[in-house]
Amino acid sequence: MGDKTEDIELRLLLEAIHKRYHYDFRGYSVASLKRRLTQARERFGCDTFSQLQDRVLHDPAVLPALLPYLTVQVSELFRDPAYFRAIREQVVPHLKTYPSLKVWVAGCSAGEEVYSLAILFREEGLDERTMFYGTDINPEALKRAEAGVYDLDRLPLFTENHRKAGGKSSLSDYYTAAYGSAVFDKSLRRRTVFSDHSLASDAVFAEVQLVSCRNVLIYFDRDLQDRAVGLFKDSLVRKGFLGLGAKESLRFSAHADAFAPFALDERIYQKQGDL
Repeated sequence: MGDKTEDIELRLLLEAIHKRYHYDFRGYSVASLKRRLTQARERFGCDTFSQLQDRVLHDPAVLPALLPYLTVQVSELFRDPAYFRAIREQVVPHLKTYPSLKVWVAGCSAGEEVYSLAILFREEGLDERTMFYGTDINPEALKRAEAGVYDLDRLPLFTENHRKAGGKSSLSDYYTAAYGSAVFDKSLRRRTVFSDHSLASDAVFAEVQLVSCRNVLIYFDRDLQDRAVGLFKDSLVRKGFLGLGAKESLRFSAHADAFAPFALDERIYQKQGDL
């Protein structure tokens, strides 16, 4: 009985957030949200999701503090290096045939994946003809992405990932260390736009050659996954590329027929030419 009541409260909380603030988490995986929002509830000193809903509705300062629990912010530069090596060795030769490029990193968190691709594209001579779009629904994460500042103690991992991803230079060429932080070169984001975009409610980006959306779809239910993949399909040019996370697949997607496996081990797909 208690679990059923709690599930009702959780759905009402998500509905309240949507109606009051226009953030739509209603299509997110319930089990994952429940776990994270239980932690949030404890942090805000609430015994129930209904109490948390009351706080969210009546205190606008609560939502920004709640967003990190609702949006999973886990990333690193060149995370899963084999993915970036596959982009470099298998996707980039195709991208080099375009006079100009658009790359969309959906669910960009604090920008690590955008900077990874910007560095990779610079090493491959593509940065001057590429526009990067990093999108997320968390405004604090977008601010951090815009700043390009990361804790210095994360750099050994970033450096090792870059090397394993086939890096053609030293990662230290791209940042300045100061006061315990690494500040990434502003030139890396000269052709980058960070913006608010929801895969649950917003529209497509037009004429994109590469969409990278990793470790995001696993937090969505099936309907929202299908909506997101539909957005990617409609955003991609003919023969454009879609990169997903290691635990994600298009196998059961409503849009599976629109894509062909390209580098399947690394979850990279190519949009079919006739769609």
